Formats: sequence, structure tokens, C-alpha cells
Amino acid sequence: MSRSDGGDARERARETARRAQANVVQRARGRVIEKGETKASDGNLANLITIARILLAPIFVWLVLIDGGQNVTLRWVATVLFVLAIATDGVDGQIARRRNLVTNVGIILDPIADKVLTGGALVALSIIGELPWWVTILVLVREIGITVFRFSVLRDRVIPASRGGKLKTVFQAVAISAALAPFQGTAEALGAPGAVPWIIGADVVLMSIAVVLTVLTGLDYLRQAYRHNAGRR
Repeated sequence: MSRSDGGDARERARETARRAQANVVQRARGRVIEKGETKASDGNLANLITIARILLAPIFVWLVLIDGGQNVTLRWVATVLFVLAIATDGVDGQIARRRNLVTNVGIILDPIADKVLTGGALVALSIIGELPWWVTILVLVREIGITVFRFSVLRDRVIPASRGGKLKTVFQAVAISAALAPFQGTAEALGAPGAVPWIIGADVVLMSIAVVLTVLTGLDYLRQAYRHNAGRR
């Protein structure tokens, strides 16, 4: 390669880097919190809340895994972080809609945040042996599969969350929160071991309902997709 060819290659690389930087700056420009009709920034308040939810996931997972999940204090901290993160699920969406801050980045990040939070919690519970791996795998396959499917048809149509899907999300959040919370350890520490069987039973019932709803709503999405495709033929 001649020196001129090498110089041209470096110049092209620099030009590509400049364009990429300019693209990032351009996408960052726009409204961050103000309500209006002009372009919203990818770094707007709603998206920042979504990113914060994603960043909370590795923190509470780490807290659960410390000492094999036996540290009651750390488990309560992890539970509070999970509840805080999952409770803000509707906050970022409401802010984005009410202030017209909806962006493509936010549309992509929001469902990813939900899956990272629930998936991280389920995997952590399975690692410490408090949740069967088949439950975690079943839920993750459904959640990731349906999310990928919804993104794959996004150009043709938007598939909104069904009532069953919303109910599933609520039961998942409640069931996982109850499973993360160290109610058993707390009851034993307070000298109330008789409450442990009731706590275990309640956890099993909540998680069972969440799993059933997860499977049924997943099958319903597939049924709707089949009927939609059959109607276009």
C-alpha cells in the first residue's frame, strides 16, 4: 500500500468518526423535559428514567447473590430496589406521552428494561436455589420471544399490550417481589417460624399464577399473529 493510499484510508476513518460524532450530537439535541411539538432528545427525562431502571438491575442482582441470598438486610435492600425499579415502569411512559417525548430509543429501551429487571431477578433466585430453573427459562423464553416478535413487525403494525398481558406484568411484579423479600428469614429472626409455611405457600401461589398468565398470554399473542397473517392471504 502506498503512502497516499494509507493517508486516504486514515482520512476516511477520521471522516467516518466525525460523522458518527455529529450523528450522536444531533440525536441528543431536542427537548429534554419541555412539552412541545418539536423534536424530542434521545436523552430526554423519560429515557433517562428507563436507563436508570436498567442500571438498577445488576445492583439488586448482586445484592441477592451476596452470601447466597441468606443476608436478610441485603435481601430487603435488593427487594426495595427491585420494587422501585419495577414501579417506575409506568412513570417513564406517562412522562413520554404527556410531554410528547416519545422517541424510537425510548420505544426500544422500555420493554428491554422490563425484561432485564424481571429476568435478572428470576435468574438470581434460580442461582441461589429459591426458584426452579425451568420456571426462569420458561418465562425468559416467552418474554424474549414475544418482544423480538413485536419488534419484527413494528414497521407494519404496532402490537399493543393486551389486558391479559398487563395483568401478567402485574402478577410477575408482585410474585417476584414476594420471592425476593426475605419474609422467611425475617419471620425466623422474629421468633415466628410458624409463619414460614404460610409465606412459602403464598409465594408458590403467586408465582404459579404469574407463570400461567405468562404462558397463556404468550400463546394468545401467537394466535393473534396467526389470525392476522391468515387474514392477509
